Amino acid sequence: MLGLRELDLKEEYRSDRDDIVSEFFFPCLSNCIEYDRCVDFLSIHTLARISMAFDNFAEGKAKLRMVTGHRFRASELDLLTKLFSEKEVKLFNSKLIKDSKINKVKSIIDNGQVEIKIAIPNSEQISDSFSERIGIFRDEHDQTVAFTGTSRGTVPTQTRDFESVDVFTSWNDQSRVERKMKDFEDLWQNKTKYVEVYDFMYAEKNNLLKYSSEWIMHD
Repeated sequence: MLGLRELDLKEEYRSDRDDIVSEFFFPCLSNCIEYDRCVDFLSIHTLARISMAFDNFAEGKAKLRMVTGHRFRASELDLLTKLFSEKEVKLFNSKLIKDSKINKVKSIIDNGQVEIKIAIPNSEQISDSFSERIGIFRDEHDQTVAFTGTSRGTVPTQTRDFESVDVFTSWNDQSRVERKMKDFEDLWQNKTKYVEVYDFMYAEKNNLLKYSSEWIMHD
């Protein structure tokens, strides 16, 4: 495994001139042990793509923390609830476990390597959705890469948005990276103005999550 500093990273990636997935996301995911991510929408496919790209998950070392909005498709929310609920273990549909991608997601969740929290706007000054888009990779040498700009959960499928990603590294832009890290940590600890942040299962049990057909485009 390489350190993040050993990767040939650019300050910006843009769809018209870069393959953002293969040139940025995959190298960073494969060479980090912690990944913090804010996304507007979370799907099983997103978790599966991260787990497949995150080589260190297999060794039980990697950790993913994700903050997402509170709108889900019904099928996605049902499956996510089953994956994260300890009470659902014995009732979990065996047919789903036969899907290798779902099985991979289930194993890393059971191993405590994935945590998900839900951010819900609580102010009239903010629209009814959370859509912050930042990410932070850390490696075993405590080097950090932060990024902003992409609207996807992480690794797109065959169809990709036209987008750009701004990249900041701890060795070239420490103050910016530290600010992004603080922003995420404040969000994770529910210390951010205008939003309330809850553990996923708490939000689900207290009916704070909403169904939405708007996210069908993200499949």
